[in-house]
Amino acid sequence: MKAFLLAAGLGTRLRPLTNNTPKCLLPINNETLLFFWFKLFDRHGITEVLINSHYLPEQVDHYFSENHFSQKVKICYEPKLLGSAGTVRQNYDFIKDADEYFICYADNLTNANLTAMLKFHRERSPVLTCALFTPTNLRDCGVVAIDEHGLVVGFEEKPAIPKSKWANAGIFIASPELIRYIPEKTPCDFGYDVMPQLVNHSYGFVLNNFLMDIGTIESYYKAQEVWPKIMKEQT
Repeated sequence: MKAFLLAAGLGTRLRPLTNNTPKCLLPINNETLLFFWFKLFDRHGITEVLINSHYLPEQVDHYFSENHFSQKVKICYEPKLLGSAGTVRQNYDFIKDADEYFICYADNLTNANLTAMLKFHRERSPVLTCALFTPTNLRDCGVVAIDEHGLVVGFEEKPAIPKSKWANAGIFIASPELIRYIPEKTPCDFGYDVMPQLVNHSYGFVLNNFLMDIGTIESYYKAQEVWPKIMKEQT
């Protein structure tokens, strides 16, 4: 199983923490966000990972030269940010022979059950399965409306008036036909450019696990408090 791990963001909302460190390498209780993602991939059978870089890319390169994981890792530097969907389109060769693959946002901290999500996706075989969670502020998220079967019937990025309690969690499973829904533009974003096209062609999988977007100073420090408890409960 293959996965994209999208890690090229500038981390502007986390400054000054990201002045000299890319967001994906910020420590959570003495380990990086990347470390926890690769441990999660270990548990759920992901063997190949493509990670993109842009901001302070030499630090990402150095991290993987000093830290070795079970997965085969390919680092793709983006001189110009391609956007979340643009990275997938640009690196289509990585997954062109895959029946399905994961796309994950590296700035999330989670213990999501990827195996359960994959089972859900295979039972329905949509173009895309999107993990869903309930955030504290829906207006900052991509809001997903689903019917009683989980079919995505509406999507809006950062709406002024949310019409659902569910938000895009930044974890997807994609089928090969996803590439047909990714416009040839740069940057190209899943929330603005792809998800609206996939209404009635995608499903939402409700996470029953912990997930926190490490996008602000407040969430970063909150993660330091709650993550050790999550890890203890998991063991």
